[in-house]
Amino acid sequence: MLSVENLRVSYGQIRAVHGLNFHINAGEIVCIIGANGAGKSTTLRAISGLVPVEPGSQITFNGQNLLAYPPDKVVSRLGISHVPEGRRIFGNMTVMENLRLATFSRSDATQVEHDLEHIFSIFPRLAERKTQKAGTLSGGEQQMLAVGRAFMSGRKVMLLDEPSMGLAPLLMLSMFEALKQINAEGTAILLVEQNARLALKFAQRGYVLESGNLVLEGPSADLLDDPAVKRAYLGG
Repeated sequence: MLSVENLRVSYGQIRAVHGLNFHINAGEIVCIIGANGAGKSTTLRAISGLVPVEPGSQITFNGQNLLAYPPDKVVSRLGISHVPEGRRIFGNMTVMENLRLATFSRSDATQVEHDLEHIFSIFPRLAERKTQKAGTLSGGEQQMLAVGRAFMSGRKVMLLDEPSMGLAPLLMLSMFEALKQINAEGTAILLVEQNARLALKFAQRGYVLESGNLVLEGPSADLLDDPAVKRAYLGG
């Protein structure tokens, strides 16, 4: 479904990602784990078209050259949505305005209304806060809104950057249960997450990055049992 080959990204003279190769199958949950600065967020931003890639990098989606699409068309035409680190919601707009803004390129009005009702069923707190300014929401509610906005904009694939950041344990578990529901309904998920144990328990497969290099990959259960992963990321 989504294939990344020889991905290279640099910031000036500093190379952040070194020839990365990975893929996501339809309906899968895949995670990327690694320390701060490993290149995880850069990888998501490259898929979304938010950072330039170096010559020779290839990203394809259902056989199409994703790199030929500008960032807005990655969302509207390909259906790849991105929940960035820090949420990036519009704080001076209401919850409903944030959600409706995500549908600007959609022409399926009836389905838009159905999707709104569905996201409110997944996150009832958003329904309670729909007329409230997004900037006044709690951190957990803002994360719900960021995921809801991605759900409304296009969701063949959802890219999630640190969705557990700043969330209390109960809210974090609730968020991941909601993401499992979204995945079960057909959305593939690529997750970047600092909490390696949580990510590997959530995902079916995982990739481990170190300094922009892919050093391990495999089924999540195998990575959870890998001694090197345990030492580096699982505290044991």
